[in-house]
Amino acid sequence: MLIKFTIAGNPQGKARPRFKKINDKVLAFTPTKTRGYETKVRNEYKETIRYKFPKDIPIAVAIIAYYKIPKGISKIKRKEMIEGKISPTKRPDSDNVIKTILDALNGIAFHDDSQVFRIEFEKRYGEIPMVKVAIANDPILNEKLAAKY
Repeated sequence: MLIKFTIAGNPQGKARPRFKKINDKVLAFTPTKTRGYETKVRNEYKETIRYKFPKDIPIAVAIIAYYKIPKGISKIKRKEMIEGKISPTKRPDSDNVIKTILDALNGIAFHDDSQVFRIEFEKRYGEIPMVKVAIANDPILNEKLAAKY
């Protein structure tokens, strides 16, 4: 099975946990912005797809993060960005975007992100910022997914 869905808006990475001391106890919590984005990913998945991959099934995930083209760029550079000749190197870091998506889908798209045996990630420029996600559990589809979603 191959599942695809899109999250509108700028890609967001997983922020480091924050700590707060209350009554001599230190509590760790996820920042509000990260929690909000994870909720957005979960809701998009639930609205688009209502499928949970079975336990202990290996899963491949492909994520393509589209970043908005900066204003004031020449037409030539803009064209090169859209064609993929120029790739974004700005934040958030790739590993943080992956972590946010996998944590958001944990328990919803699959039982645990330990089921993920392959991850493909790419940063691109696009007219509209978004994140495209593809998840597959069939070996043949995994190969197609690996060939670029």
